[in-house]
Amino acid sequence: MSYAIIGFGNIGQALAKAFARNGIEVSVATTRNPESFASAAAAIGPAIIPKTLAEAVKADVVFLAVRFESHQDVAKALPNWQGKTIVDVTNAYGVPPEELGGQPSSKAVAQAFTGGRLVKGFNHLGAAVLDQDPAVHGGRRVVFLASDDGDAVAEISALAENLGFAPIKLGGLADGGLLVQARGNSWGQLIFKDLVKFD
Repeated sequence: MSYAIIGFGNIGQALAKAFARNGIEVSVATTRNPESFASAAAAIGPAIIPKTLAEAVKADVVFLAVRFESHQDVAKALPNWQGKTIVDVTNAYGVPPEELGGQPSSKAVAQAFTGGRLVKGFNHLGAAVLDQDPAVHGGRRVVFLASDDGDAVAEISALAENLGFAPIKLGGLADGGLLVQARGNSWGQLIFKDLVKFD
């Protein structure tokens, strides 16, 4: 299984650190030339591989850690996303619900990535929290996952466990997804809730 993170701002780098902590290789890409962020990637660890966007989207699992407004540009990198799982880490805060046709933002993202399987996840924590080791006081930091595809959410749930998090499945995008997304100028009820699960 190959992984990529598209977007290398605060959230993209926090995700990269989670992969690096566990020695799991991940490609990182932006719309910029990989040389422009190669030193930042190297500082995180040898498992973080800078690539062009065209190279990175060849991965099996693609984390979308860009501004919500940029998701369509990333989606255009491939004509079809068949066989790929996209983890939507975006937050559409400030985007009027009318612009999304009244549907959850993750549904709009899913439509842009034709043929791909979409999981909403890793977006409810701020970068400063996501950046930290998820092992907390003998428990594990929770990440919420929502998807209309049971196999995709199981796959990302297993990855979240490998990264040291405690995944909690919220159900489909239209119900559970609403708990972890912004609508206009309001946040879902679980956004920014930093929870720890004790086994």
